Amino acid sequence: MRFDYPARNERMLARHPDIEAVNAQRGLVFLRRNEVLAVQSDATVVADRGRRWIDGHDDHPSGIVRFRLRPAAKVDVAEWTATLAGGAHKRIGIGPNHVCLAQPQWHPGPADDPEPIDPLPAPPPAGPYPAGPTPRVAILDTGIVPHPWFLSCLWFATCLPPDYEVLDANLDFQLDSLAGHGTFIAGIFRKYAPTAELVIRRVIESDGVTDEFRLIHALHALPRVDVISLSLGCYTYDDKPPPALAHVLARIPRDVVIVACAGNCSSDRPFWPAAMKRVIGVGALNAAGSDRADFSNYGWWVDACAVGEGVTSTFVTFNGPQRPSGDYDPDRFVGYARWSGTSFAAPRFAAAIAARVTAKSEPASHAADALLDPTGRRSFPDLGVALDDAPGTTP
Repeated sequence: MRFDYPARNERMLARHPDIEAVNAQRGLVFLRRNEVLAVQSDATVVADRGRRWIDGHDDHPSGIVRFRLRPAAKVDVAEWTATLAGGAHKRIGIGPNHVCLAQPQWHPGPADDPEPIDPLPAPPPAGPYPAGPTPRVAILDTGIVPHPWFLSCLWFATCLPPDYEVLDANLDFQLDSLAGHGTFIAGIFRKYAPTAELVIRRVIESDGVTDEFRLIHALHALPRVDVISLSLGCYTYDDKPPPALAHVLARIPRDVVIVACAGNCSSDRPFWPAAMKRVIGVGALNAAGSDRADFSNYGWWVDACAVGEGVTSTFVTFNGPQRPSGDYDPDRFVGYARWSGTSFAAPRFAAAIAARVTAKSEPASHAADALLDPTGRRSFPDLGVALDDAPGTTP
């Protein structure tokens, strides 16, 4: 399925007047208007250089300061931060507040719309846990809904209303474009890493929009986990890592594994945070697992790949206004769906790490190293090592 990306971008910008689209050398970049993020150690310099147009600032315990600029100053945030940072060799940790997107028309999330399917066979009941360690996995996404696959899980009882999915935020009787994304990802973990304890945090709105500062908030507030799964991301003006997010990820202990999707632009342009050295970037294979899915990003920065086309998992229950065509109703969901995107290849790889933690009684970082070892495994140019396994097996 092909989307009219320019038209959908226009609708997103109309819905979010605080977001601007900036033309960079290799394509659009989405930013929060009049917002700048700086590393705390450089905040004094930023405040001094921008004193003519800074309206206020917000300190965060993560070590990041958000500066709010006066709209009347009409500052070109991308240009100013690039100049102040020091050009090609950055000397100051400053950048725009990038909008991180996880929605079909904006590529980092799904590559198509979800398709209703019949109920899937349930995974094994949750608990009692095996003798091996129980990995703790954080999913920072659109949230979760009560589902038969989750209700027996101890971790689901810790999910609070603020982390529940929003299905129809604009009350138009249609399922929002990214609603169910987090629930779908949780089902992938339930299927492939049934002993994992999931920590659910809603950081993406149901239309697929979040930003770097909100993501930083969520990362900083996480309890101790073994794996962090991120199916979101952004491009940057200079195609270099966003300084604020890079700073926060660098402070996460090295034994915590961070996995992120590579994006769905069919491009080798670095996609952040997947392209960061601290992160395992995961691209998507086609449904047969034989080649790159045509939508998947690729490049030197992609570390691994897994099937991301035609993935099936848990979903929300929703009945939209479209009329059925014979026996098929395109927007009547009964808790399960088929979907495609690197958004689902990334948690598939993260789930393999979590499953290995239990099966091999080894730290998550060791499990990740083993799965990234190309010895005896298939690999693809610009996609890295392929994950080849099935539910209930240990790669």
